[in-house]
Parts: sequence; structure tokens; C-alpha cells
Amino acid sequence: MKNVRLVRHGESAANAGAATLDRASIPLTEKGIEQAKRVAQSVGRAPELIVVSPLSRARATADATISVFPDVPIEKWPIEEFTYLDPARCVNTTVGQRKAWVEQYWANADPSYIDGEGAESFLEFVGRARSFLDRLTTLPAQDILVFSHGQFLNAVAWLIERKPLQVDDQAMIEWRRYEIDNHVRNGCGYTVTRALVDSLWTVSNSIDIDGAVNLNKLQVRSPMP
Repeated sequence: MKNVRLVRHGESAANAGAATLDRASIPLTEKGIEQAKRVAQSVGRAPELIVVSPLSRARATADATISVFPDVPIEKWPIEEFTYLDPARCVNTTVGQRKAWVEQYWANADPSYIDGEGAESFLEFVGRARSFLDRLTTLPAQDILVFSHGQFLNAVAWLIERKPLQVDDQAMIEWRRYEIDNHVRNGCGYTVTRALVDSLWTVSNSIDIDGAVNLNKLQVRSPMP
């Protein structure tokens, strides 16, 4: 059984409502740092591998766990957050100021649309999530801990649970609804497992540090229709 624990980064300055200059260097808040420590405390055993997003808030969250398990190998993978708005026009803006742009993007439901240089399409985003699962499948490591971002984690879970045959406008609308309904809170996440017998991925119940759920003691979620 391959066991992969997926954790969203702790609260960032952007999550707390602050204006930010770029997506890569957004720091954790004091609350986010505390959440990272609580994640580290909830990891009951050393994983065989720690995988981190290239964005600083994910690495800062991972650092608390890395300090507990300093001998565990660390790899940086392209599992960063979905950047669907033109980064240039988002400079020094808050989540609230970007709200209308976000709503318009999802209302258009065009999976191939790219908003500007440095942004990616929904098709590319889903492709990264698929590649992530494919890469996990080929790894010899069986117990892996991943620090990433909310939308990316939900793209992975959506691919496993809904198994979309094609990524068209309807799939994009469906994913957006799924992401809102299954919002991943800071410092929380999912566990996904892959049975060696049938080679199928399964999504387990949420990892929830506020609910005192241990990362290693999760119930398997019922399959979704």
C-alpha cells in the first residue's frame, strides 16, 4: 500500500487579507507558523520522502516537520498553487481586490484560456495534478509526505474521486464546485493511498489539525458518485 499524506501550507499573509507582491514569496503569518508546528507534531512516524512545492509558504510549513525528521530526503516538485490570473495585474493586491477577477474567470469556464504571462490554463493545471499522481505511482517510496496548496490538493482528490474523461468547460465548472465544497483549510489536507493489488488511488478523510486528527489514523472516505 502506497500512503501519501497531502498537507496545505499554514496561513499565509495573503490568506490573512494582506496585499502581496508576488505569489512565490508570500510569507506565513504567526498563526501559519504555529499551524506548521502542529502539523509536525501530528506526524507520528518518519516518512520515506518529503515533497514540497517551490513556493516559500509551502517550504516554510514543511520546515517544521523537516526539523523533526532531518534525515528524510526532500524533493521539490511542480505542485505549486494554480495561478490563473495574470501575475502582473495582481501585484500589491489583496484577495478582496481580486474577487471580481476571480468570479469572472470561473464564470467564463474556458479551460484553455491563459490570462497573461506567468499564468496557466485550467488544462495545464489539471495536467500538473495528473503528472503528480503518475510520478507518485512510479516512486519506490511507499510513505510520502507532501506540502502543497489547497487548489492543487483538491485537483488531485478530484481526479481520483470523479475520474473526468475530458477536461472541458463542464468539467471546469464541476471542479470549481468541488473545490468550494471541499475547501482545504490551512495546515489540513488529505491522505491518498494506492493499493498494490488493483493499482487504484483512494482518497481518505481530511487531515484536520484543529480536530486533533492524527495524520496516521484516518478513515477511508466513501466513493463519490
